[in-house]
Amino acid sequence: MSSSDPADIDAEAFRTFERHAHDRIAESYADFLAPITSHAIGPLLDVAGVRKGSRVLDVACGPGLLAAEAAARHPTVVAVDLSPVMLALARKQHPAVEFREGDAEALPFVEDSFDAVLCNFGLGHFPRPERAMEEFARVLAPGGVVAVSWWQLPRSRLNGIFFEAAREAGLTAPSGVPAGPPPDRFSDERRLELLLRSAALTDVRIATLVWRARVESLDAWWNGGLGSMVRVAAVIAGQPADVLRRTREIFERLAREHAAGGAFLVPLAASIASGRCPTPRTAATARTSPR
Repeated sequence: MSSSDPADIDAEAFRTFERHAHDRIAESYADFLAPITSHAIGPLLDVAGVRKGSRVLDVACGPGLLAAEAAARHPTVVAVDLSPVMLALARKQHPAVEFREGDAEALPFVEDSFDAVLCNFGLGHFPRPERAMEEFARVLAPGGVVAVSWWQLPRSRLNGIFFEAAREAGLTAPSGVPAGPPPDRFSDERRLELLLRSAALTDVRIATLVWRARVESLDAWWNGGLGSMVRVAAVIAGQPADVLRRTREIFERLAREHAAGGAFLVPLAASIASGRCPTPRTAATARTSPR
């Protein structure tokens, strides 16, 4: 797999890869994975205290489900994403929400712009998540809340099985797939807590969300996963035919553990983490202009 120490990552190459990949998978992600990740939306909105009158930012918004659910609570909502194709899809599906192109590591907003900054399963797609968390804190008003979700791997089996199949098959990343942060880095609750604290956020809390997704067939799971995930999908899809076949065999063996009544009931688990911008703002969270 193509994971590396954060200090060794070429941030620009990784960011470009992520943008192009999400442009390519926008439709399939919206069809397969977005309905599954939507289970974290309610908990994120609740822990952030989103309500009428709140100013809300959704970072790495994808097809816009979180932003739309936030808007239903009648706050002011802005959503940003790196992928123009994802944004076009989000605007088409949720025309009442303001969507803007933006990089999580250099948000196009001034300090104190929002009461809540939300990010649903975005952390592992940022080359420098510490920089992104600093930006979340910078644009947050004192007393406001950052709330993020990330997968608990390998406990989350919908995607975890792909990583395990790739590892068991001994796959290496083809050219064109840059090294990135380990996908399970923030599956460790302590590391997730430290990420929020690194941006001087206080009152950090982490809860576990568990649910199950029904997938109708092995083909639906395999094709949906490869059409919705990014790095592991690029690694698997870039293999020679015989290696790809072997990887699919391993995937099927692992997936059959979750067979149920002709379909599959797949366990998922995620952390919901939150932290508050201190009042008064500390020097670590105070930056007056976007980078």
